[in-house]
Amino acid sequence: MIYPPSSHRAARWAWVVTCLLAVLLGVMTLSPSVPSVGPATNDKLQHFVGFALLAAPLGIAYPRRIWAVILAAVLFGAMIELVQPYVGREREGADLVADALGAVCGATLARVWALRGARIR
Repeated sequence: MIYPPSSHRAARWAWVVTCLLAVLLGVMTLSPSVPSVGPATNDKLQHFVGFALLAAPLGIAYPRRIWAVILAAVLFGAMIELVQPYVGREREGADLVADALGAVCGATLARVWALRGARIR
């Protein structure tokens, strides 16, 4: 499928943003945990939001390939969960569930936004 040059540029930026977010998520989830100071935050909410943000850029760039975007984000979350015990963190299935739900929501909302924007033009 041939896309206009602006679509190629948008896809390139989506990949750059997604890779930067993946690095950030990797660092945050694979660094040794530090006791928090201040009000407690919901760990699962952080996973949900992080993976929603991770899936959104590619969901916008590739709205017709949403399942591939979701699958890639969930596999990334699964890899993180597999590696965590080796860096002094705990593996939690609930984290992977939150990652998957966030990826589904982020990619779906991004897809709706992208397709709606395409119809408006």
